[in-house]
Amino acid sequence: MSTQCTALMTAASAGDRQAFDELTQLVRGRGYRMARNWVGSNEDALELCQDALLKVFRSRESYDPGQPFLPWFHRILRNTCFSHLRKHRRVRPTSLTQVGADGEEHEFQIIDPEPSPEASALQAERQTLFHAALKELTERDREIIALRHFEDLPYKQIAEELDIPEGTVMSRLFHARRRLREALAPHMEGSPPHIPSEAPEA
Repeated sequence: MSTQCTALMTAASAGDRQAFDELTQLVRGRGYRMARNWVGSNEDALELCQDALLKVFRSRESYDPGQPFLPWFHRILRNTCFSHLRKHRRVRPTSLTQVGADGEEHEFQIIDPEPSPEASALQAERQTLFHAALKELTERDREIIALRHFEDLPYKQIAEELDIPEGTVMSRLFHARRRLREALAPHMEGSPPHIPSEAPEA
């Protein structure tokens, strides 16, 4: 898909409108899902994805065919969503994934996506705490958490976007997750999941 998208965008940058229409059809669903994961609203996600695609179209002549399209599009979409969230001062509740001793990934739920009425007050408090904890992280930590957990990008794609080795992505993400969990742990119900004490540095 990545190669196809890059080829279509290259053609679109040269004036091929049909190529851009095909590209839009190809990435719209993916862009919508990524936006929805971050902003939490179907309606907002549709609008933000459309805004991002419009920005892509307006910037088509400045597109560098030597660079893959998807990381470029993801940056535009991410910036569009972040601007929206800053404007409305909202953050999308989510869960963190860690690899346990059994080698499997386990979810660390921060906020239940479908709370009962009785849990609404608690979840509102958790959302406030999560937002505060996220703000305490460095910009680098926030960025890599957003790419992995809000945009649901694979390690390889994150590495391409940040122009760093895939191993460095895993190391940064490990430490960013740990710092966020440590900030949140005192406020969570029950005991936080086991966190390995070390990760290989890249």
